[in-house]
Amino acid sequence: MRNAPYDLVIDSGGDTFPVSGSAPRLSWKPSPDAVDPVAYEVECTIDGAALPAVTTAVGGHRFLPWPWAALPSGRRVAWRVRALGGDGSPWSAWHTFESGLLAADWEARWISPVESGDPGYGRRPAHILSTRFEARAGVRSARLYATALGVYEAYLNGERAGTAELSPGSTSYDRTLYAQASDVTAAVATGGNRIEIVLSDGWYRGQVGAFRLPAGWGTVTGARAELHIVYEDGARQVVRTDGTWTSAESAIIRADLMDGQTTDFRLRPGAGGPVLVDRVEAPAIDWSPAPPVRVIESRPAQSVARLEDGVWIADFGQNASGRISLGDLGPAGTRTVVDYGEHLGPDGDLTTAHLDSARPGQDPLPFVQRDEAVSAGGGETFEPRHTVHGFQYTRIHRDGAPFDPASVVMRVVHSDLRRTGTFACGHQDLGRLHEIAEWSFRGNAVDVPTDCPTRERLAWTGDYQVFAPTATRLYDVLGFSRKWLRAVRDDQLPDGRIANFSPDGRRIKHHLDDQFAMMTGSAGWGDAVVAVPWELYESYGDREVLAENWEAMVRWVEWALTTARTTRHPTRVERSAEPLPHERYLWDGSFHWGEWTEPKEKAADGTPIDPVKDNPVAWFMADKGEIGTAFLYRSTATLARVARVLDRTEDADHYTGIAERVRDAWRTEFLSPDGRTTGDSQAGYVRALFLGLVPDELREAAATRLVELVRAAGTHLTTGFLATGDLLPVLADHGHADAAYELLLQRTAPSWLYMLDHGATTIWEEWEGVDASGTAHESLNHYSKGAVVRFLHTHVLGLRQTPGSIAWESFEVAPVPHPSVPWARGTHESPQGTIAVEWRTDGDELTVTVDVPPATTAHVVFPDGTAETAGPGTFTATRPIGK
Repeated sequence: MRNAPYDLVIDSGGDTFPVSGSAPRLSWKPSPDAVDPVAYEVECTIDGAALPAVTTAVGGHRFLPWPWAALPSGRRVAWRVRALGGDGSPWSAWHTFESGLLAADWEARWISPVESGDPGYGRRPAHILSTRFEARAGVRSARLYATALGVYEAYLNGERAGTAELSPGSTSYDRTLYAQASDVTAAVATGGNRIEIVLSDGWYRGQVGAFRLPAGWGTVTGARAELHIVYEDGARQVVRTDGTWTSAESAIIRADLMDGQTTDFRLRPGAGGPVLVDRVEAPAIDWSPAPPVRVIESRPAQSVARLEDGVWIADFGQNASGRISLGDLGPAGTRTVVDYGEHLGPDGDLTTAHLDSARPGQDPLPFVQRDEAVSAGGGETFEPRHTVHGFQYTRIHRDGAPFDPASVVMRVVHSDLRRTGTFACGHQDLGRLHEIAEWSFRGNAVDVPTDCPTRERLAWTGDYQVFAPTATRLYDVLGFSRKWLRAVRDDQLPDGRIANFSPDGRRIKHHLDDQFAMMTGSAGWGDAVVAVPWELYESYGDREVLAENWEAMVRWVEWALTTARTTRHPTRVERSAEPLPHERYLWDGSFHWGEWTEPKEKAADGTPIDPVKDNPVAWFMADKGEIGTAFLYRSTATLARVARVLDRTEDADHYTGIAERVRDAWRTEFLSPDGRTTGDSQAGYVRALFLGLVPDELREAAATRLVELVRAAGTHLTTGFLATGDLLPVLADHGHADAAYELLLQRTAPSWLYMLDHGATTIWEEWEGVDASGTAHESLNHYSKGAVVRFLHTHVLGLRQTPGSIAWESFEVAPVPHPSVPWARGTHESPQGTIAVEWRTDGDELTVTVDVPPATTAHVVFPDGTAETAGPGTFTATRPIGK
């Protein structure tokens, strides 16, 4: 080996530098020219002092437990690695990180602003908490450690600390709170200095969900910070939040993450008054495994049209999550109002009516995303950092002052996820579909995986359970997902149910008599606590993600099994007063969301029929036992696999046996001897085949019936939330690739390309999110149906992990070509290294080229049925397309 290991990382996040707890795990990628797994030597220095080198086990390059003594607070660590054995390798480049200020070492007090009255959630101002201090010459380094109950920005002498947005992020604040570390060395002045913390409600005390209810984490916001200065002579100085700080209202007179922000630049904070000290309760401070939320890119408006006097519509060409930056605010006293949305009406004006929220029998709650700025006439730039919006268009209103269209820019804001997957092919629309699915996920990855960046902004478990297998093909989502799973565990109900969304600002775990608590514990939603960790383990090889979620998985599965055993759907009670023997394993007697967002049937006048809104009682009471039992099987079988990985042999045997009984109960109740399901729906067959519920001898019959249903629908899908992502793989894997491609390339609704043809730049919640008349319906940025792009990777490109492989140590390349796709190429940045695949057709032949990373095996399967095995390096071969 002549190349060094590379891509050294720790399992922690951080803003401009990684920040860890006391014992981070270490990972790296093998030398690019390595062939077999080897052992490694790891060197480390802490604050410049070398530690004894350590040697890993063979192949031990993923998640090496911290091999030295636990790190104290605020240490600067550098480490590097080299391969041993054979010719060995050179040393890698040094990787550096810092340990954060650990919970036991925080001495700062919690301080809170003094508020003059309470205008109510959604309308409160941001406050400035500040102090002054003296610093002498010769500063070597300065670190600001800070966190808040609310959203905060920190400034030192007017210079913003760090680049992270919306800190400290969204967590279940009663159990988990993360801090941030910033290098502020360059901002410290000799002599007088001023620290300011701008604090607003954020996720902690602002509005939550479609009906804009108040978050229930607390009634008082707070901040906690420590500035640690080290001088060249070794002396140290610490400035902490305490009772000497002052509180004043800021120029931000309204700040809400959902509704928006108002800034009056004419206002200048006064001297301020005393702060409140230790008025809040907070969990111990920790350090996040996730990357920060940042401004990812800036996009100028594609067009700015004058709608009428004083009103302009800016189109940024892309639906995204973020805000605008506006540099032209006009003369002093000029008020600029900016409304944000996803769609323009026929008159060219912004419309958000499709995002209004309504309960049956109640008037709709109008949807609003609005920022306002009042100019001081000093050339200010308005960029509202205490809010975030989902939008492609803005409506800018200004009376009595001109507006410079070049002054408005979209700031795209979301978690700074590292891209790990690429895809391109010879069908332009499929490439565009991949692109809008990526944008949809990015717009919903604002610190947690949300359903939409507009109406609700809630991290629904079902949405991420559906999309996680696709997310792992696009980005490194391990830390992002581990952070979210901690919130899922934090919000788990006492009986084991998983909240519908986490972090759960409604705190259903403490309000079990709430109506929404009755709708908690759904199949396909709560199962995320099992499905997502398993996906992360398979994709990244992180055993710890299984261990840290094990207890929550067991509690969830046991609750579901108990519910199956003790409750029955009324239709089965009518069938038999006493439960039949298999019914103890049917999960049919509690609430399930069901398939959700299936294509709607239409009335004679073409109006969509919404069963949830038109007859909510019937929808609520419908028998969804087929879905519930199918997911109970999947989660129980997965739990058994988790137990085996964790060396819990008795648990593995126990849950394997239960899973088999659940599967048998499903077959008894929902599958006929000819391979038909009782529901006889596309979604039912997809689920049955994908989850392995159908016996081998009936799989062909079940797949044939699925195709019949597709054809009966005019070669359209009728699947919804839970089954759509698996529809095309099921068809292709059962010999019906032609039907899969016809669905993929279908242009009339319901279909993905219908979205493209009607201007979608992100994936819609409804299949007809914009109907033929141009009217919008529901959210236009809901990523779940974008799970189809996994098919582009696994079948069109043909790249998938070998069953049973972990962390891509073994993978398959098995393209499923189609006449409309003459070529495809893509990459995946696996834990082993970069996998690259490219194939092209030339007449009746297909040429495949594969780059196989170190210590990895590839199995290349050609359409003619031949197969070859390839080791590290580049493999190329040409075979006939036909069998």
